[in-house]
Amino acid sequence: MRKAISTYVHVRERLHPGILGRLASGGAAGIEIFAHRGHFDYEPGAQLRELAAWFGAQKDVELFSLHAPIFASGAWGRFDSPPLNIAGHERRERITAMDEIKRAIEVAETLPFQFLVLHVGSRGDSWDERRFEGALSSIEHLHAFARPLGVSLLLENIQNEVTLPEKLDELIRTLHYNDIGVCLDLGHAHIEPGVEQAMELLAPRIRQVHVHDNHGQQDEHLWPGEGTIDWTRTTELLRALPQAPSLVLEIEGDPGGNPDYGKTVPEHMQAAWRTLSL
Repeated sequence: MRKAISTYVHVRERLHPGILGRLASGGAAGIEIFAHRGHFDYEPGAQLRELAAWFGAQKDVELFSLHAPIFASGAWGRFDSPPLNIAGHERRERITAMDEIKRAIEVAETLPFQFLVLHVGSRGDSWDERRFEGALSSIEHLHAFARPLGVSLLLENIQNEVTLPEKLDELIRTLHYNDIGVCLDLGHAHIEPGVEQAMELLAPRIRQVHVHDNHGQQDEHLWPGEGTIDWTRTTELLRALPQAPSLVLEIEGDPGGNPDYGKTVPEHMQAAWRTLSL
């Protein structure tokens, strides 16, 4: 299983090569960039060129996934637009979301990556036929846009009824695309329906795993071992999957803005790999 980390741990900062180098020093063989404009401006420009040059110079670290934007606004924590929702009831809402996500997918023209991690719906969305049909239409559209760029879609389980494991499985079965898989978020699964149940239902479709911890009540994005997930059992289940997934640490970081927090991230990463026996 490949060890990786999401730049979400530094999402309140502008992403730059110094951050990427620090993450690489913690033992990451892969990086997932979190596409939020205040962190990573995915429009063509100086930041994208700078990051492409950094990855182009690496031999042991690759960008293999991009997390699709979930808001169109810039500064983290100050959202001037509603969440991007590809399963919204209104067609206009879905089109707005798809247009923004397509801008992020176009990063692959300059900075190639393998997977786009995609939220289906927004937190708290209930399941109904309109959302299901809207999600199918949006995913088909994004799949057609991403495939020529060499990008495959991974649908993530989030805190809503649309992406409960059985619903994700139904979505993918209905779509009939062999290259669409699942990014299993362990923290979200721990809250509902449970890590073991989610993994049992989605095992054949899991290509990537978001690794973080919580206490089973809210989405805290803690380092492994700081919450209540049984990591010994979880690691056993991960090793038993039909295909070995990439394990992507997706950590909240320091919301207090401690300027020295970043220096501790490689140490936390090493401890996380030990918790997972990797």
